[in-house]
Amino acid sequence: MSDPLPNPPPRGASPPLPRGRGGLGSACIFLALAGVIPLRFASADENALWYIVSEQCVPDQQQFHSPKPCEQVDLAGGYVVLKDIVGNTQFLLMPTARITGIESSEILAPNAPNYWDDAWRARHFVEERALHHLPRDAIGLAINSVSSRSQNQLHIHVDCMRIDVTTALREHAGAVGKSWSKFPVPLSGHDYMAMRIEQPELGSINPFDLLANGVPGARTDMGHYTLVVVGDTVQGKDGFVVLAGHASPATGNWGSGEQLQDHACAAATAASR
Repeated sequence: MSDPLPNPPPRGASPPLPRGRGGLGSACIFLALAGVIPLRFASADENALWYIVSEQCVPDQQQFHSPKPCEQVDLAGGYVVLKDIVGNTQFLLMPTARITGIESSEILAPNAPNYWDDAWRARHFVEERALHHLPRDAIGLAINSVSSRSQNQLHIHVDCMRIDVTTALREHAGAVGKSWSKFPVPLSGHDYMAMRIEQPELGSINPFDLLANGVPGARTDMGHYTLVVVGDTVQGKDGFVVLAGHASPATGNWGSGEQLQDHACAAATAASR
C-alpha cells in the first residue's frame, strides 16, 4: 500500500482534495485532526470524503477496474475502504451511497447494509500495515457522533485499539452481558454503555440496530451517539463488545469513540515482542 498523497483532505482521506481547497482552511483542518483545535472551529470541506468516494474511487473501479485512491471498492456490497491520513494503520469504510452519518435514517431502514460487518472484514488492511497478526481485541471499529466529526459522509474508523482500553475490557469482561448496561469504568475519561455479541462474525447483527432498539431514546437521538465495536474472546469463544457513548459537548464530551483507538498502533509493537 502506498503512502498518503500530499495535500490530504480532512478526516482521514489519503488522496488530494479538489483543486483550490488549500491554504488556511487546510491548515485548520490538519490542526483539528491533530487535536490542536476543536473540529467545530476548522474550516473544512465537509463533503471531501463524498467527493473521493463518488468522483474518484467508484468511477475508477467502474472504468479502469482499479479502486485507487481507495484500497478497495466493492460495488456489489456498496462500500469502499480508504487509507486514513492519520496513522500508519487506520482505514475508513464508507458507503458508496450518499449517507451522511450515524443520524441518517438509511442506516436503520429494513434490509440496510451492515457496514459494521464489512468494516470488521476489512481489518486485514490494519494487520497488513502493522506487519503483524494482531489479537482479536486489539482491533476495533468506531463511528463518531455528529458533534465530533468534520465530514458528512458516513465513515467507520478501522484501527488498533488503545492498550489501556483493551486492558479495561479484559479486566471487566464479566460485567458485560447480552444487553446494554453501563461499563464499570470510564474509557478515555467518558462513560459508555456496553453489551456483548456472542458470535465470531457480525453477520446480520447490526450495531446501529442494537443501539436504536436497545437503549431508551436512542432511535430518535442517534446523531448524539458514538459507537465502538471491539473483537473479544471470552472463555475461548470469539465475539464482540459493543460500546455506546452519548455526546455532551457542554461537559467536554464530544462523542468521539475514535478516541478509544490508537492510531500509532502500540498493539503492533506489543505483538512483535
